[in-house]
Amino acid sequence: MKTGGVSGIAHIVAVNMGYGHERPAHVLRPLAVNNEVIVANDYEGIPESDRKLWEGGRKIYEKISRFKRVPVLGGLVFGILDDLQKIPPFYPRRDLSSPNLQLRETYALIRHKNHMKHLIEKLAEDPRPLVCTFSPPAFAAEEFGYPDEIFCLATDADISRAWAPMDPKSSRIRYFAPNGRVVERLKLYGVQDKNIELTGFPLPMGLVGGTEATIALSDLKQRICNLDPNGIFISHTGQALTAYLGAGYCSAVKKSKSKAIEIAFAVGGAGAQREIGVTIAKSLMREIKQGKIVLHLVAGTRPEVAQYFEEELREMGLAGMIKKGQVNVLFEKDRQAYFDRFSALMRQIDILWTKPSELSFYTGLGIPIIMAPAVGSQEDYNRHWLQQIGGGVDQLDPRYTNEWLFDWIESGALARMAWNGFIEAPTHGTYRIADILLGRPNTIHDLPLVV
Repeated sequence: MKTGGVSGIAHIVAVNMGYGHERPAHVLRPLAVNNEVIVANDYEGIPESDRKLWEGGRKIYEKISRFKRVPVLGGLVFGILDDLQKIPPFYPRRDLSSPNLQLRETYALIRHKNHMKHLIEKLAEDPRPLVCTFSPPAFAAEEFGYPDEIFCLATDADISRAWAPMDPKSSRIRYFAPNGRVVERLKLYGVQDKNIELTGFPLPMGLVGGTEATIALSDLKQRICNLDPNGIFISHTGQALTAYLGAGYCSAVKKSKSKAIEIAFAVGGAGAQREIGVTIAKSLMREIKQGKIVLHLVAGTRPEVAQYFEEELREMGLAGMIKKGQVNVLFEKDRQAYFDRFSALMRQIDILWTKPSELSFYTGLGIPIIMAPAVGSQEDYNRHWLQQIGGGVDQLDPRYTNEWLFDWIESGALARMAWNGFIEAPTHGTYRIADILLGRPNTIHDLPLVV
């Protein structure tokens, strides 16, 4: 599917709650009216009452996410919050359609305080299919009679009951599921089969390269050769690799100038886990100075995180390496500019190191993911999914990154994860979603139902 001719077909609605809901909305922006993502808690004309309700929830989440680092007490307080959105065990299969407390509170705000009514009425002035990357705006659209189709994109590898409507059997909300587990989970919550579409998570079209994934394959070719310097993985997967990448791909890569291994460490929207990035830099100081490693510390839109990274890098004597481009701090004040720069960075890197957030799905581009500790119940499930498909692995002690990371590179283990991610994780979610919104048959191969 080409990108031309699909703009303006839908309203894309996200929320500013970390990056997990805005990142996929930004990916879908080429499909949006006026190429614009509407942020439900920060749009022009938002009523002050709605703003306060959203801000209260966002600030509490961010504070508790950062507070989790406090020994003993931090984990206790975060556990209380996390319990409210906990995902119940999938097995044994059973009816899980009874609304939980979080869902009841969401509907109480919508029904008794007209929460988000202004937003829905504003969108209804120009009816288009509505795609929400968080469930409450979709619920509000249904409650306030939005006159066009309503879609909700799930943004994790498993979801809590709060993602499905109060009365799922009578609801007209349709779901884009990122994997087979979410499909089956929605059924347990009572959502009708006809309202569930297995699409995969939306990845930037500029990183995929159409239905043939030409860009992702080109980047994967370079990445696998970089991550398997001894040819160990390539030697026993050669036939499959050649079928996808062509013959002699690594010979062509090796003829070009030798490339340092590039690693991106990305903090979440709340700015938690920044200390891990500094520990990685300390451990890899020698390799950075030798030109073997390029380290990208991704601060996102958090100026205090960017400042922390820069001060710590100067303290450890890496200021010169910043000037040489061997260490980089990615920071943007504007969230859309950040998402654009982050997407561009994904074409450069060999390894993504981050907590198992929505970025877990980026393994579908052929990027191996080293996982920092999960923050929240949904990230535990993302972690399990990444491990199951073989696209990611838990970090070992960051203080000794210079030892275990190179063992993983020399053995071809990270090359294997890059390949597994590309083969096993969905890559074409954005294209499938576009097909559905345009009302045409799926142009991409089918996905496995359960992962």
